[in-house]
Amino acid sequence: MFLRVAMLLQTLALLVQAVTAGLLLSSPGGRELHGASAVAVVVTVLLHLVAAIMTRRLAVIMPAAGMLVLTLVQAALGMAHAKVLHVPIGVLMFGGSMLQLGRVWTGRLDRAPAGTTNGSTGGVRAAT
Repeated sequence: MFLRVAMLLQTLALLVQAVTAGLLLSSPGGRELHGASAVAVVVTVLLHLVAAIMTRRLAVIMPAAGMLVLTLVQAALGMAHAKVLHVPIGVLMFGGSMLQLGRVWTGRLDRAPAGTTNGSTGGVRAAT
């Protein structure tokens, strides 16, 4: 449950970050709002990482760690005003967060692909 809440908060923070990015471009007070929402993203990404570590499942920990790395890269790019990379990575982060939220919310984290069973080779048969 903690992981679901953390993922939801992270995804919402990333959505707010996108909205404030639009305000940054269109209003004088947008820079402060975008900066404040960036702090919210960092906090929620760290919360997501803590929740992921508590699950002790690699399929949850790796995306959370990746999101932390992307968040740090985003912060550096934002401070450097490198919009050419900052904007696409932000879109990637929101999309990745949405995908992971769907996986966490539906419980599809460790399921095998369709048509495979435990010990199966995923549809590939060994030569006999």
